Amino acid sequence: MPSFDYDAIIAGAGAAGLMAAIHAAERGRRVLILEKGKKPGVKILMSGGTRCNITHDCDTRGIVQAFGPNGKFLHSALAGLGPRETVAFFNGEGVATKVEDTGKVFPVSDRALDVLDALLKRLARSGAALALNEPVKDIEPHPEGGFRVSTPARTLTAERVLVTTGGKSYPGCGTTGDGYAVAQKFGHTIVPLRPALVPLTVQPAWIGELRGITIPDVNLKVLPAEGKALAHRRGSVLFAHFGLTGPAPLDVSRAVSGHERPSALTLEADFLPTDPEQTFDAFLRTESLASGKKQLAGVLAEKLPRRLADQFLALCGLAADRRAAALAKPDRLKLVAAVKRLRLPLRGTLGFEKAEVTAGGVDLDEVDSRTMQSKRRPGLYFAGEVLDLDGWIGGYNFQSAWSTGLLAGKQL
Repeated sequence: MPSFDYDAIIAGAGAAGLMAAIHAAERGRRVLILEKGKKPGVKILMSGGTRCNITHDCDTRGIVQAFGPNGKFLHSALAGLGPRETVAFFNGEGVATKVEDTGKVFPVSDRALDVLDALLKRLARSGAALALNEPVKDIEPHPEGGFRVSTPARTLTAERVLVTTGGKSYPGCGTTGDGYAVAQKFGHTIVPLRPALVPLTVQPAWIGELRGITIPDVNLKVLPAEGKALAHRRGSVLFAHFGLTGPAPLDVSRAVSGHERPSALTLEADFLPTDPEQTFDAFLRTESLASGKKQLAGVLAEKLPRRLADQFLALCGLAADRRAAALAKPDRLKLVAAVKRLRLPLRGTLGFEKAEVTAGGVDLDEVDSRTMQSKRRPGLYFAGEVLDLDGWIGGYNFQSAWSTGLLAGKQL
């Protein structure tokens, strides 16, 4: 057997890479993480508004569901580290956690730095080495087996290599898609990359006038010119100067960025998903009779923010100071349709610069889900966002990174 500098070299010190290094080194393996940035775990620090949404409060089936058809790839990884085990891991490292109403799990301190510090302390105890400001420039097969890993400073050898370089989202974190070229070099297919969990841009200018307004419960559908909805999601929506952001828009965004002509798509929004159309119609009819002297916008404001109510009146061609009295049926039905089935022509998304994750990546059919090892090249492993895995907002993507990273770390 040839003598290698390390048993395993890991490219990328993000969530998956750190978790893998910890568990490989704790098995007695000689491990080195190479990180091109000056800090490890930058995306951990930025996530959840610098609070770090560690995971989601659900069972493993809930995690799988969040990733759509590709979620089944995660079964083995989640069997080794599910959401509850993830919480236990961080609790054991001194990070107390809490579950918010949305099901998101955060550190009690609301400090992402506490999550990263816990990982780095465990990494130090494991004996794994971490090299910062040292990007991987090339990975080649070693003539005697294993791999040669080149950086600007040196060339190293390792029996096994794990690629955890992340995707192309938030390139300011250093995630600029470096791992895809490595995968292709060893014969892997890259599923086309597109931004996911990214804000939506819309065509109507009036949307920007409502910036700052949050609607906590909206049902969204992405509709093509013909056929059934490409995506649908219910959750909070925030109006912004460019369009819409918040959990529901972010969750449907991959359907928009993945479409060949995003500007041909329409977003349908139901701003009162708990009220069937007949119920809302009956509410307007009753209120127009009982509160005739009241302004119609004031009646709508019992259900919606006043600025949004005013906008619905404008969209329906009704005066802003219109009284509720004698609301004619045609006008009433126009209001019902506007509130329950508002159609917003889309422009697209804000792109990779503002995307939280990357859709697409290393084709899952070419990676062994039981080990994270390449089916193209023995000894080469992949984990985290470099894979063709992207889930809903809410800690699901971190769970995928922790789980696939740990599984790979147990094989390195």
